[in-house]
Amino acid sequence: MNVPGNRRYTASHEWVKSEADGTVTIGITDHAQAALGDLVYVELPAVGRTVAAAEACAVVESVKAASDIYAPLAGEVVAVNEALAGTPEAVNEDAYAAWLFKLKPADPAAAGKLLDAAAYEAAVGEA
Repeated sequence: MNVPGNRRYTASHEWVKSEADGTVTIGITDHAQAALGDLVYVELPAVGRTVAAAEACAVVESVKAASDIYAPLAGEVVAVNEALAGTPEAVNEDAYAAWLFKLKPADPAAAGKLLDAAAYEAAVGEA
């Protein structure tokens, strides 16, 4: 399982990468995409939407199931990866390159409270 050390993680299998401009980029983990199987559809939140931490704000659908994606942090959606509308399988190809959306966090320090790579690996039993 691929778990890059330069990101933070949630128990619900989202990853968060802090960016230099203060935003965070969010996607689903390699573990999540493997469990879901081949993705066929991605529904992303609207730019400008304010989300609460742990709020369902996006959906990924695979040939197996649909799964909610939860906001790992409270904040405002500032960008979405529109390319995924036509190529949801990009998440299966590289879950860490195929980001879903970007947030401007309400609390810039909140990302530091999420799981680090070692804790996420332990949580999914891969440590």
